[in-house]
This record gives sequence, C-alpha cells and structure tokens, in this order.
Amino acid sequence: MCYRYSIFSKPELIELRFKAKFQKKFIPKYHTSAFSQEKLPIITNKNPKEIILADWGFIPHWVKNVKQAEDIRLKTANARSETIYEKPSFRYAAKNNHCLVIADGFFEWRAVNNFKYPYFIRLKNHKLFAMAGLWDFWINPDTDEDIITFTIITTEANPLMKIVHNQKKRMPVILTDESEKMWLDVSLDDSFVKNILTSYDEDEMEAYTISKLITSKKKDLNVSEILNPYSYPGVESRL
Repeated sequence: MCYRYSIFSKPELIELRFKAKFQKKFIPKYHTSAFSQEKLPIITNKNPKEIILADWGFIPHWVKNVKQAEDIRLKTANARSETIYEKPSFRYAAKNNHCLVIADGFFEWRAVNNFKYPYFIRLKNHKLFAMAGLWDFWINPDTDEDIITFTIITTEANPLMKIVHNQKKRMPVILTDESEKMWLDVSLDDSFVKNILTSYDEDEMEAYTISKLITSKKKDLNVSEILNPYSYPGVESRL
C-alpha cells in the first residue's frame, strides 16, 4: 500500500532529473496523501517531456457521474501490479496509459507490540525517483472540467519493506532509470512490461522513524519537520 508520499525537491531539480518541463507551477510537498486532493506531478506516456499536475485517486474515463467518480477514487489510490490487466477500473490504462509518479520518499507504518510507528522511506542516495503509475482523463459532466487522475502501482514488499510494512507487506513499484523508459513505452508486450513491476532492491533503500506529527488532523503536515528522525523506545529507528 502507498497512501502518503513526499515530493519536496525544487521544480527545477525535478525538471533536470526527468528531462521534462512543468506544464504549470508546482509547490513542493513534504507530505501529501491520497485523500488531500492536491495536484501532484506525473509524467505520462503521451508526452514524456512534460510534467503535468494530476489528482491522486484514479477515475476511469468511462465513469458517468460525479457520485460514481467520488466513490471510485477513494478505492483506487493504489493498483496491485498482479491484477492491473484484469480489474475493470485499470485494464484500459494498463494497456494504454502509463505514468511516472515523481517522489523523494514515502511513508509507511510498522506494527510493534500492538502499536504502529511511522517511517519515512527513501533511496540511500537521497535522489528523486519515479513510482510506476496509471493515469486517465475524465470529464466532469456537471462542470465540463477536464480532470487527469492517477494511481500508484504496488507490488510485494522487498525484505526491507517486509520489516516496515509488516502487516500488508506491500510497497510501491519504484522504477530504475532504465525501467522508467520501458514503463512509458506502452507498445511493449504486456508480459514483458509486467516483469518490471517488481520490488526495488532493498540495498538501495533506507527507512527511519519519524514523529507522529504525521497523524495530526489539526496541524499543517506540509512542513520539513515531518521528515525529522524521531526515536521510540524498543523500536528500530533506522533500517
């Protein structure tokens, strides 16, 4: 599962890393969630040289009304890699609409002695990375507004993430530089593409505990302090 992540790098660094330009102004996010309804940067297979801002929570193009759209987007923040070519919500996009979801890191919870503790997970080199995603284009019938939405694809956890996300044991699909290009090439054979939707090398990742500020419903979570290391008695603070 992946319902919260961080994309705090400056837009010019994101553009340099992905060799693409922002379509609109983007304000970096130390924390964003699938339920905060913020515009977040993705790169689609339709135009790999452009970074667009999209809504997290997938709405298929065939959804007929706002009520149905609202209901479905609450269930489609993630898509399981094992079933994207089968699920009605995702199978069209799995064939035609791939995207890169840009991130600096993501958040997950570890269960220890009936309590849950938040971790921030990132690459050891602290560089930007892309998670595999699907996107679609939906027109709101009430307003005629064009809305682009996306989902993050998840896969079985690697050994590191099995320790952190020790109940669901899932993780987002993090792409290598090479697999980023392959993922955006929807002309490739489905079975071949599916083979790149695997767990990332744990030796290239790290995780550390952060404070429970992330659970606050009253405080602003888009602050750098949310990423500060924080120790808990009896819990490994760094993995």
